[in-house]
Formats: sequence, structure tokens, C-alpha cells
Amino acid sequence: MKYTEKISNKLNELLVKNYDAEKGYLNAAETAEDPAIKMFFKKRAIERGDFAKALRIEILRYGQIPEDGGTFKGAVHRNWTALRTLLASNDVEVVLKEAIRGEEESLKEYDEILKDRNMPPSIDIMLNNQRKAIQAAINSEKVHEVLVS
Repeated sequence: MKYTEKISNKLNELLVKNYDAEKGYLNAAETAEDPAIKMFFKKRAIERGDFAKALRIEILRYGQIPEDGGTFKGAVHRNWTALRTLLASNDVEVVLKEAIRGEEESLKEYDEILKDRNMPPSIDIMLNNQRKAIQAAINSEKVHEVLVS
């Protein structure tokens, strides 16, 4: 496998996960009744959409084809399926806990890819910035969770 394919494959994994997170947050925003929580979820969805756009650009830059967002891998699907199911209960605290769990899984994925010290600096910087934003979202979700409990 060529170097460019290896990088693109890793970025495509994150791309699909960001598509799924974006959809999960949009579903959460649609269901949330509290305006502050609704806005919080919308902001997270926009952020994840922006992450996906940046990843797509890098994949294209390496001459590869980005995932189109229509496919879901089993693990990604499971991360947000629980959140979608919990939305029916409209229990904000439970939904926030599930969002935190999903984001912590995302952090693990980013950490795994960032272990590769052969990434080009531009990609390394982008992934580190995205990882920091996910960590900040987790911290915000934990604050929101404390406020609603």
C-alpha cells in the first residue's frame, strides 16, 4: 500500500466517524426541548461537519477518494445508535452521558491515528486541533450534565 493510500485510509476512518457524530448531534438537537441544550448539540454538529470538510480536503489533496458519508461501519453506528435510542426518553442527563461516551470513543480514535509519527505536519496539526476541540466538547458536556442533574 502506498503512503498516500495509508494516510487517506486513516483519514477516511475519521471522516466516517465525524459524519456519524454530526448526524448524532443533529438528531439530539431535534429532540432536545431545552433551548440551551438544543443549541449546544447544533454547535457540536456544525463542528463535526467542519471536521469532515477538512478531512475531505486532505484526502483529496492526497489524490484519494473520500467516503461519501452514506456508509456506516459497525463500530461507528453503535457509538451513536444508543444516543438516538435514548433521545426518545427525552432525559437530557442520559443523553449528555451518552454524548460524552461517544466523544470519548472519538478521542481514542484520534489518539490511535496520532500515534503515527509519519503523518505530514499539516495533517498532524489538523488532527491535534480537532482532538482538542473534541476534548473541549467533552468538558462542556460534563458541565452541562452537572447543571441539569
